[in-house]
Amino acid sequence: MDTDFGQKILYIKQWLGTGSINVFGLPMSGKDTVGMRLAEAIGGKFLSSGLIIRANEELTRQHYTDKGDMAPTDVFMKWVLPYFDKPELKDFPLVLSSIGRWSGEEDAVMDKAEQSGHPIKAAVILNVSEADVLNRWQSVSVLKDRGHRIDDEKPEVFQNRIDEFRRKTAPVLLHYRALGLLIEVNGDAERDVVFAELINKIYQFAVNHASTSQ
Repeated sequence: MDTDFGQKILYIKQWLGTGSINVFGLPMSGKDTVGMRLAEAIGGKFLSSGLIIRANEELTRQHYTDKGDMAPTDVFMKWVLPYFDKPELKDFPLVLSSIGRWSGEEDAVMDKAEQSGHPIKAAVILNVSEADVLNRWQSVSVLKDRGHRIDDEKPEVFQNRIDEFRRKTAPVLLHYRALGLLIEVNGDAERDVVFAELINKIYQFAVNHASTSQ
């Protein structure tokens, strides 16, 4: 990592404080991979709505997402939003992976994040085409390197996950864009290239917002 890149990460960390960055993308766009790497780089904590919901489905034996559907909003609110209040997260910035991905959930997420001391300061969309994520799904189906996930097993189920994103999450991104919080990153590249663009764009976003707030 070059010095300039390290300085940009430090600037992002200082600008973010205990705030949050919410990362979105199609299934298999790499949002969890990128999000965890970003959280590690800035000394933050990572929260994924998908991981939280799947863990609770396993625990309660209630299955909402097996066919590629998103969990109902009331279930999302009950299972995911309380994580913002966890004491072990209090003093850290958060990187969120699709927290509030169904249109209509975003305001409740932003309010909860604000109340818990983790205001959402930016949202990121990893732009990857539907054709590319389908190719990634096919590769994963052969390699079996994502662990056991029912919603990855059948092509029609994975396609439904894509359709759900188009119908329900795309409007969420429009909401963040209207608030001036959306950062677009090309997710169709090598992981290091994607991460470098992510850092550069968040850094520039932070600089611009810091200058306008003065």
